Amino acid sequence: MILEATKPGQDPALEQEFNPWLAAEARFNEAATLLGLDEGLQKVLRTPTMEVTVYIPIQMDDGRIEVFTGYRVQHSLARGPAKGGIRFAPDVTLDEVRALASWMTWKCAVVNIPFGGGKGGVICDPSVLSQGELERITRRYTADIIEILGPERDVPAPDMNTNEQTMAWIMDTYSMHKRTTVTAVVTGKPLDLGGSRGRPAATGRGCLFVTLQALRKFHMEPSQTSVVVQGFGNVGGNAARLMHKAGMKIISVIEYDGAVYNPNGIDPVALDAHRKATGSITGFPGAEDIDREEAMFLPCDVLVPAARENVIHSRNAQKINARIICEGANGPTTAEADRILQQRGVFVIPDILANAGGVTVSYFEWVQDRQGFFWNEQLVNGRLEEIMVNSFRDVVSYAERHNVHNRCAAYMLALDRVAFAIKLRGIYA
Repeated sequence: MILEATKPGQDPALEQEFNPWLAAEARFNEAATLLGLDEGLQKVLRTPTMEVTVYIPIQMDDGRIEVFTGYRVQHSLARGPAKGGIRFAPDVTLDEVRALASWMTWKCAVVNIPFGGGKGGVICDPSVLSQGELERITRRYTADIIEILGPERDVPAPDMNTNEQTMAWIMDTYSMHKRTTVTAVVTGKPLDLGGSRGRPAATGRGCLFVTLQALRKFHMEPSQTSVVVQGFGNVGGNAARLMHKAGMKIISVIEYDGAVYNPNGIDPVALDAHRKATGSITGFPGAEDIDREEAMFLPCDVLVPAARENVIHSRNAQKINARIICEGANGPTTAEADRILQQRGVFVIPDILANAGGVTVSYFEWVQDRQGFFWNEQLVNGRLEEIMVNSFRDVVSYAERHNVHNRCAAYMLALDRVAFAIKLRGIYA
């Protein structure tokens, strides 16, 4: 099994299957065809509004000067400002950023919040960079793309290897250039700088809400539900904790360095404490260590892939032994794997719905910053649940009405909403 995308040159067939832009295009084409969208409108929806590449010279701690490459893609502004994270990773590509930006457009449309899609990335390895080097990269990257940022134009957020400190640097850099504090330029900030309560756990909490709706659909009780979580970071860790609290049995947790298994259930809070103490989830006294490949195929009611793209693909989809898949990560299932899972009757809660809790609470943060009035966590979580439950029902009813699988329904619903906005606005010339 392949838990991470292959490296270029390893397997040409899988490399093409794993190309995120091609995957996004395949799903777009299927939904657009079923909707009968006009060819010209399809071109508008398929094409990013803007792509920016910047080259970031940075003086390293040892005096050397290195040049890093950064991207920002705005896919659509039809329904509102671009919204999407910024990731720091050595394998960031423009195709990946393009795909993630388009997914953000559809994600925001699925949950019906007034944003378009954006995404950014810097090619670097944060594990070998000091805090000072990361700050300099972040600030220079922000300065280089500052003309396309702003609360009314493009609102970044944290993503892979970025966090609330990164967002604080972006907000401060933008504010220094504008000569006024502009908290609404980013979301995912520290609470003391205009962040929102409930934001850190929002994506995992959104996964909980849609999973509970799926269980209700199949007349399954949470207390009788077994769950395998792949990825124990912010999304997977919070999803596991909240699902455990809701009564579900977390039978396995999978990380990059191994997996743990207990058919009677694992306490995610205790597992997290163990990892903080030892640096790994393995060796946890409350479970046995098992092969992480084997763990992905354990019989379970719910599988939550919450790490990276392409972990379920054409060569392992047949082995997945879950009734429900709740996609906590972006793009964890390839288009080829979708067809296999559909044939096998697996109920997939697609990423553009399942993990939309994060962008929904980011929207709440943006609203609170612009109002200058902040909500308590109970209000945030209540409004998040309302949006996630209504969006789940919208997608499932759309799927049943049009006799398509959930991912196709989510894309059709999203494309329909964005296309409608474009038709109302017209094409400016």
